[in-house]
Amino acid sequence: MRGFEYYKPKTVKEAIELMVSLENAKFIAGGTDIMVLIRQKKISPQSVVSLRNIPELAEIDTKDGLRIGSCVTHNDIDKNEYIKKYYSALTDATSQLGSRQIRNVATIGGNICNAAPSADTACPLLVLDAKAVIIGQDSSREVDLDEFFLGPGKTVLSRGEILKEFIMPRFNENTGSSYIKHTRREAMDLPILGVATRITISITSGNEVRCRDMFCTIDSISNILERLKDEGLRCEDVRIAMGVVAPRPIRAKKAEAALKGKIVTPELFEEIGEIAASEAQPRDSVRGEAWYRREMIKVLVKRSLAKSMDRVIRPDEAIYPERLW
Repeated sequence: MRGFEYYKPKTVKEAIELMVSLENAKFIAGGTDIMVLIRQKKISPQSVVSLRNIPELAEIDTKDGLRIGSCVTHNDIDKNEYIKKYYSALTDATSQLGSRQIRNVATIGGNICNAAPSADTACPLLVLDAKAVIIGQDSSREVDLDEFFLGPGKTVLSRGEILKEFIMPRFNENTGSSYIKHTRREAMDLPILGVATRITISITSGNEVRCRDMFCTIDSISNILERLKDEGLRCEDVRIAMGVVAPRPIRAKKAEAALKGKIVTPELFEEIGEIAASEAQPRDSVRGEAWYRREMIKVLVKRSLAKSMDRVIRPDEAIYPERLW
């Protein structure tokens, strides 16, 4: 492996000034992606600027919604009870991302800046309406995550800019979110497909108990939704995001529009899955063929929506039974 100069700035300003002054330099946080690329000789930077010694990039703030610094590790997110309760989709992603050793050092900013279509945290951040805060030498800006990705390995970041943090709004109490990662094996595998959803439903004290009882069953999702149909649960707001189905993580906006404002029924969820599959542009790869990904979108969108609803109806209980998801 070719050698390089290693810099450890202590402030964002110092890191940006270093990057602007150096030729052929790369930022590094956890290093789980960039070091692999260097060893594989896909990139050969002359200098590497570490962001790990900048305290403000490693903060989590829950005062008004959620702010997560770009150098917060996946394990830090996984252990945060506030995120687990109110931004569950993100915890779903970080808890399944690589091994524990990887999660201890890999950062959420690195996962996003790598801009891989299979990035596990991308879909949860999309459904959570995350904005990326970008700091440059003379200015700062906020970018909707949906506009952050330009393609595989490409983002809106310019030379000398740093992704400082992600900001997410506080959601209605009747809101739940989830992420489902479909892989060939349980652990340490890239997703064949990833689906995240966030749903806000209308629920009253009169039908809350009945709905909870319906989810506390080993029945199939279709049967649960059939029973829920009589409860008149209405979808007030929804987000659906998919990964590994296009050159970049995408929102299924047509499917979202078809579900918003409608009464929840099994027939409607089947239709939403079909619409989401039609919005995807999957390709064949060693991990899965395009036709298979389209078929699994139909399944996972329905499962993720049901899992998100369960978290509204039973916010303080473990998701049971796990086989539903």
